[in-house]
Amino acid sequence: MQLLDVPLDTTTVPVTCTDQGRGRPVLLLHGGGGPLTVSAWAHRLATTADVRVIVPTHPGFEGTPRPDALSSPQDLARLYAGLLESLDLDGVTVVGNSLGGWITAELGLLDTTRVGRQVLVDAVGIEVPGHPVADFFALTPQQVAERSYADPATFGLDPATLPAERLVAMAGNRATLQVYGGTAMTDPTLAGRLAATARPTLVVWGEADRIGDPDYGRAYAAALPGAGFVLLPGAGHLPQIETPDVLVDVVRGFLQETPRASFSGSMAK
Repeated sequence: MQLLDVPLDTTTVPVTCTDQGRGRPVLLLHGGGGPLTVSAWAHRLATTADVRVIVPTHPGFEGTPRPDALSSPQDLARLYAGLLESLDLDGVTVVGNSLGGWITAELGLLDTTRVGRQVLVDAVGIEVPGHPVADFFALTPQQVAERSYADPATFGLDPATLPAERLVAMAGNRATLQVYGGTAMTDPTLAGRLAATARPTLVVWGEADRIGDPDYGRAYAAALPGAGFVLLPGAGHLPQIETPDVLVDVVRGFLQETPRASFSGSMAK
């Protein structure tokens, strides 16, 4: 774990990061559940795919400070563009899940030469008529698990079994998520703006996701010029937890192959 001072406009923002592995750089952006939802998968990717995986904690998550200047996915995208500049990384593949996927989409619209490719994993952010993002903030933890996992009995968390400090951290993460994403977890301008995306993009979706259903994912891919789409059986909103090896294979393949030619349809578990 390291703490980096990242430039943003006229100030700097302290960003907590993990950095592991060697090879092609990957910036991995977590969703509303916080960095623990991607930490195990980051290690798996770094040790099996010849990549260097950098995972920042979005300021405000896990008790980290969040300056008032950071209040949207666009702000976080600018922050992470600054992070890549500070680390002097080129050809970076950005992988983002849920809120992290929304940030990835915004980062792909910025005028930065540091980002090479992007992978959106069950991202939120766009509005799709007839396919709304679930009202996360109106759901109980059990209902969130039911919508997030293909197998909620195995992968869902029971708050009653968690220590008090973890519950405090989760409450803080939830409040920070609402700051960044609002209660709707969408931006009505995003889908239209994505037409300007010029980077190779892959959209990956869990077949059982009911935070944003697969048709929502297909609409996301359709809004991104030339994007590939992969549907993962046996996974919901968090494929990095339910089908981690399959997701590693998908990302590793995307790094090696031409997206349009090689990534469309479904993958077996």
